[in-house]
Amino acid sequence: MSESPFQTEPNPRDQAPQFVLPLVVRVEKAAPPARTDALETAARAVLVVLSDERSVADGEWAQVMRDWQDARIRKVVRRARGAEWRRAEALPGVTVTGKTAEVRVFPPVPLDGWPKDLARLQVSGTDLDDPEPPLGADPTAPVIWLNPDLDMSAGKAMAQAGHGAQLAWWELSEEERAAWREAGFPLAVRTAGPERWRELTVSGLPLVRDAGFTEIAPGSCTVVADHPALR
Repeated sequence: MSESPFQTEPNPRDQAPQFVLPLVVRVEKAAPPARTDALETAARAVLVVLSDERSVADGEWAQVMRDWQDARIRKVVRRARGAEWRRAEALPGVTVTGKTAEVRVFPPVPLDGWPKDLARLQVSGTDLDDPEPPLGADPTAPVIWLNPDLDMSAGKAMAQAGHGAQLAWWELSEEERAAWREAGFPLAVRTAGPERWRELTVSGLPLVRDAGFTEIAPGSCTVVADHPALR
């Protein structure tokens, strides 16, 4: 994966103008979403915006989507509630709903060019809990596997889940993409056990390398995208 924009080594992509894909998760005090559902909803949100008709061909978001993908792939998750969420919903984007989670994804913006109604939202410390442990992942369905050695906030894990979903999307044929979209982008996000993680990292499946962690060596794998079509 030497050309992956998720890797940490110097890369020609660094010379291109840099953009970020904003995602906002709705976190109301009285009814926060479950963590795993938020991660899965964020992953689907990335797939939805990638496949949106406005993001392809001559669509209104197509150029900025190309510019974003020509540089390093950055995603930032912020949280909102009440009036903050309503202001975020008024901006161009797509809201994706899970069982308990709502995530709105927006077309990419320059690193220093966030709309003010998004820039004022908090990004650090976004954390959520699962009321019950998530069920085991269906081995016949797409799974985004997270590194068990990383202690990630929900916001960071949502961005990583989005990375994994995007990496799987890139690896699929047009026919496979269409089938996934028609099915509503079913997927699961799970943290692998240590032995399963070792298997995944040598399996040949697409993986994400991210420098945004201090807990592990730079360049270590953070996410593996496991889609049935890629096995």
